[in-house]
Amino acid sequence: MRRPTSRNWRRGAAITVAVVCVAYAPVAMTGLWPYARPGAPAFGEWLLSRAVSPRYATEALAGRIAPYRHTLLPMILHSVLGGLLMLLGPAQLLTAARRRPRLHRALGVAFAVTVYASMAGAGLYLARTAPADAFSGAAFWIVLATLLVGTVASVTCGILAAVRGFPDLHQRWMMLCYAFLLTAPLLRLEWAGLPRLLPGLSMAEINQVALTHLGSVAVFGALVASRGRDRRRTITGMSGSWAPPPVLAAAHVAGAAALTWIVHLYLGSGAAGRRLLTAYLLPYAVSYAVMAAGARRAGRQGRAWAREEWRLHLTALCLAPVLSAGAAPAFEHTLRLDRATALTAGVSIGCGVLATAATSVVALRLLRARAVRRRTTTVPAAHPGSRAPSPTA
Repeated sequence: MRRPTSRNWRRGAAITVAVVCVAYAPVAMTGLWPYARPGAPAFGEWLLSRAVSPRYATEALAGRIAPYRHTLLPMILHSVLGGLLMLLGPAQLLTAARRRPRLHRALGVAFAVTVYASMAGAGLYLARTAPADAFSGAAFWIVLATLLVGTVASVTCGILAAVRGFPDLHQRWMMLCYAFLLTAPLLRLEWAGLPRLLPGLSMAEINQVALTHLGSVAVFGALVASRGRDRRRTITGMSGSWAPPPVLAAAHVAGAAALTWIVHLYLGSGAAGRRLLTAYLLPYAVSYAVMAAGARRAGRQGRAWAREEWRLHLTALCLAPVLSAGAAPAFEHTLRLDRATALTAGVSIGCGVLATAATSVVALRLLRARAVRRRTTTVPAAHPGSRAPSPTA
């Protein structure tokens, strides 16, 4: 029996993501219809009632009526266009794999316009809803706002990279953008699956558990997908490392200190705190192990660029708890949140924000290497005894 190759794994992962996206599209498009017209068909509610229980689905529906009442039209726009994005994403991946540049470009324009319009609907909801009044509370509002900013920023950077002729950067930014969008179907999967692992929890409590790791899971998937499509061993014009051992070691020390503080606070919050801590630490540990192993393996194989990208993201992952530990007190005092809610909000945004920062550093690394390469190929080498050309020559 033949062992699965990395190519087969990548193909299987792409097919799985495409199936999830296509299946989720009608769920997203019809999710808010019952709020506008009671009794209207909603595939998500129907599936949830069968996956968990009718009572669970009914209570979840009732819990979102008040937060959506004043912004129903923008949220319907957001959800319908979000379902369309679930279809455009696999289409973009397929046209890129099939090398159909004109179709890929046309679908890319449609994708970008749809992202902006969908996020505008979500932005209106967030602007008209106080954090404390949002569905599942202030932590959920903060995460939604962070996802909105990250999605808009990543698609904008992806557009700029495509226009300027940087396909490798375009790919990374669009992978990150779609990873942020995939938090929606991933959350619905957790609505259906976590009640079996954690019986008795309401949907609001399930959301709190999901918040602690959805961002890290999504951006980790984007990184793995980007690395799987980049086969370059080295980058011409790149020398040294922007994440040398001293920097990586300092990030580890700072991250360990912040993690210790987070663990201490969660352990002092009873069973709910221990549940949230476990939901946060397990995906974080898996992401750390894969990044560290990827960097080590790439170094042994002499793939300098792969090692550099893994190490940059590993540094960011180590610093994510530092951001979370700093954001929690800021949320607590500026938004007047209780400590547990502020901590969950800080933990929930750390990995996503730092992954975006790491992608920015990777982009700068590639742009710097390209600038060095262009300078060395356009400036003629000086010969002994020759004069440098005059600036006006």
